[in-house]
Amino acid sequence: MPDDVVRERAGVQVLICDPDGPPVATVQDAVDLIGAAFVGAEAVAVPASRLDERFFSLSTGFAGEVMQKFVNYRLRLVIVGDISRHLAASSALRALVHESNRANHVWFVSDLDELDARLRAVA
Repeated sequence: MPDDVVRERAGVQVLICDPDGPPVATVQDAVDLIGAAFVGAEAVAVPASRLDERFFSLSTGFAGEVMQKFVNYRLRLVIVGDISRHLAASSALRALVHESNRANHVWFVSDLDELDARLRAVA
């Protein structure tokens, strides 16, 4: 994952994943990101475009497995990008995004500027 880099965002070390990096299609792919973050990152920002389509179809259980891995390792997972087409297709996903964004473990943001604002708000 040479294109994924740790950067400070609003005073927090964040592993910023390159949009052109490998897809996150398995739980092991998520664990690999967690491993890459262990150089001192407190959060992992993954472009929505890198997530397998199954992530957004909650009935597959894939999103739950991925999110639980990040929670277990005490790393914040941030999904970055436009997921409006997925939200339009699933009321369950809309509810998950709403609840996740009210907590501190998993966030869905439109861009890195929104991530910075969220990080400043919880500092």
